[in-house]
Amino acid sequence: MGRDVPVVVFSRDDRRKYREKVRRCLDVFAQMLRESRFELERPLAGLEIELNIVDARGEAAMRNAQVLAAIEEPDWATELGQFNIEINVEPQELGGDGVLRLENDVRDRLNHAEERAHSQGGHLVLIGILPTLREQDLGEGTLSANPRYRLLNEQIFAARGEDLHLCIEGVERLDTHADSVAPEAACTSVQLHLQVSPEAFASHWNAAQAIAGAQVAVAANSPYLFGKELHRETRIALFEQATDTRPAELKTQGVRPRVWFGERWITSVFDLFEENVSYYPALLPLCEPEDPRSELEQGRIPHLHELTLHNGTIYRWNRPVYAVVNGMPHLRVENRVLPAGPSVSDIAANAAFYYGLMRKLPYAERPIWSQMSFQAAEDNLGAAARQGLEARLYWPGMGEVPAAELILRRLLPLAHEGLAEWGVSGPVADRLLAIIEGRCLTGRTGASWQVERVRAHGGERHEALRAMTVDYIERMHSNMPVHIWDM
Repeated sequence: MGRDVPVVVFSRDDRRKYREKVRRCLDVFAQMLRESRFELERPLAGLEIELNIVDARGEAAMRNAQVLAAIEEPDWATELGQFNIEINVEPQELGGDGVLRLENDVRDRLNHAEERAHSQGGHLVLIGILPTLREQDLGEGTLSANPRYRLLNEQIFAARGEDLHLCIEGVERLDTHADSVAPEAACTSVQLHLQVSPEAFASHWNAAQAIAGAQVAVAANSPYLFGKELHRETRIALFEQATDTRPAELKTQGVRPRVWFGERWITSVFDLFEENVSYYPALLPLCEPEDPRSELEQGRIPHLHELTLHNGTIYRWNRPVYAVVNGMPHLRVENRVLPAGPSVSDIAANAAFYYGLMRKLPYAERPIWSQMSFQAAEDNLGAAARQGLEARLYWPGMGEVPAAELILRRLLPLAHEGLAEWGVSGPVADRLLAIIEGRCLTGRTGASWQVERVRAHGGERHEALRAMTVDYIERMHSNMPVHIWDM
């Protein structure tokens, strides 16, 4: 939902027209799938990385407009909160040293952006949830100036009819209410994109769902929210609750949430878009002039504006993406489970682990999703978010085992094979996957480092979080992977 939207008040007629237009888009999408009008899969790695802006003390700095003006690059954009920005990294080939080039490109861009942020009294932080955030930092007044955020906020609360309830039980307990979607701005993530053909989409999406728990366990980096130690990857529960349009009664009735793992393995990408249209009322019923059926009949490729905008307001942990680039439509799996940070080398390692597995699991003779229940995959994600590498995860042929054991014994060898099949240089693959191995062997993730550091500091909690954040930023800029960070 990255496109800009106008300030507008929606009428009943707007909603009716939008529903009709979305259904027309879905019919056209089905026809395009039948007629094989899509660009086929290409081994491209695309990244979106969300960051926090802090001041010299490690506290949230509401300066994204000034920082973006100083960066002055088109691949940087606002995010929900005034202390957030996002970089969109151009897709690159994975083969050879492509992953290394991607890592170096991200580092160069972040170094430039950090320099420009410093000129505005800010610093950039790659972290799942900024530990120094306080509840008073997150109100409607801290939303970014772009009208789309205000409009989204209004529509979510119009649907709910009451304040958001944030209740997360972890090491400690958080129970509070929010009168805006601003707490969602606390969630900063890395989103990995992989272009696939329509025929291969279901197997790739199913595989991504199956490994989500392992991804989160080994990459957890969000243990604190509003001064409380909660889950190892608190961002998962926070995001689910901070964008929930359902009051308690609709939850009890089984109405599906906007942030959703799903409920079944799929057989086609159409399943996901059809669910979106069938289950979710529109949050932003904005119609574009394009008639998708007419465009297709005249030999042009429709952008399916309404369908894609609607899809952008349903936050699946693995989201289907339809896009038109240079006149050609394509499909992507957008993997959304990973937190930002701790370092660029850690982000590159997480990406290599994911892309390696996505080269093997979708093509297995006996697919992993035919051997495990969908509920098991969802339970894995929940356990990993709560406990990180200490979680026990289910995997066919192994049963329920510690996350580190699953990754070391089964998933890392597959990721190595997958990267080799992508044509990734051996030394590059070895270096990045050694980072994943190192986290498993030491038990240290970004989340565990943060917790150990805060506990060692002792004293008043916020001061300990602030000191830890300053130390974290220093180590983040060293680009050393977190499993070798000193305490």
